[in-house]
Amino acid sequence: MKNKETENNGFDNINNNSANNSFKNNVVENNVENKSVNKSNKNRSNNEEELLISHPPHIWNGFSTSKLMYIFLASLIFPVASAIYFFGLRAFWVIIASTATAPLIEFIIKKARKKKFIMDGSALITGLLLALTLPPRIPIWMVVVGSAFSIAIAKEAFGGIGYNIFNPALAGRAFLAICFPVEMTRWYLPQNFGTDAVTSATPLSDSFVYEGSKIALYKNMFFGNIGGSIGETSALLIAAAFIFLIILRIIDWKVPLIFIATIAIFSLIWGEDVLFQVLAGGLMFGAVFMATDYVTTPVTNLGRAIFAVGCGLITFVIRKFGAMPEGVCFSILIMNGFTPLIDRYVKPKPFGFVREKIKVKTKS
Repeated sequence: MKNKETENNGFDNINNNSANNSFKNNVVENNVENKSVNKSNKNRSNNEEELLISHPPHIWNGFSTSKLMYIFLASLIFPVASAIYFFGLRAFWVIIASTATAPLIEFIIKKARKKKFIMDGSALITGLLLALTLPPRIPIWMVVVGSAFSIAIAKEAFGGIGYNIFNPALAGRAFLAICFPVEMTRWYLPQNFGTDAVTSATPLSDSFVYEGSKIALYKNMFFGNIGGSIGETSALLIAAAFIFLIILRIIDWKVPLIFIATIAIFSLIWGEDVLFQVLAGGLMFGAVFMATDYVTTPVTNLGRAIFAVGCGLITFVIRKFGAMPEGVCFSILIMNGFTPLIDRYVKPKPFGFVREKIKVKTKS
């Protein structure tokens, strides 16, 4: 028995040693293979371009996400210029507070989540877009709260850039409108530097009264010499930014035009002043800068058209039948919620796809 046990122990030791040796050999072979794969990858990366697949915003023509963001940020110089020109230093401080808060909050959250912070410009855009949709005399601390909400809740809580469901800037504005309705609906006439602020209603408000001809009103609304949010009043400079973005192929030109055309068509059907409805409120600003967001809008051309028509329809319904005079913000947020559903059912036809015909057997 002892001999058998010693034989078995010896046999087990031999098996264990051979297993260990084979395991070591496999590890060595794997290491050699990994090194060779790494070398081949390095050689391939030097000679060939790799295809990287990532979450939206998708890029094209060699544009990186950061480059796209900073070009889009540059287009906002036009409404920023009109904001400071018509509403003075107060608008400047609103812009500074919101734009500075957004990347700071994103930096803090990234560090808390132990993730790398990349200054890709998306947080700057969120803060600046929010600022341009606010009244000129809103308290600065409310601006900071709204900007922090846009980044912390509407963007980073969903996972950061590419994962947010709703437009962060519009979500921040909606949050401020719900929490501080008085301050968010207190409008002022444009004032130059050093002049006193004079309260006034926006053109879409029921209490708005303009003492002058319609031509003069259209002129003021086109150039921006009218009460409203600091960056939404000048249709001229928003149109200039739209042309700038179209030339560089940063946004899809069809979405803003379909959005605005939908408002114009329904206004014409209901007997409203079409030009007034197009120039008033934040329609042009929202159509150009908000409804063209890469992340929160559909990916197909048909899907974007449906999105734009939905935004226009909801905006008109809120303006015509709702309690609020303006509906651009909430219409885009509502359609943001429908974006996954639109992407699900509006799909492009695969290249080379042929639908199989179903043969129906008939009884003889």
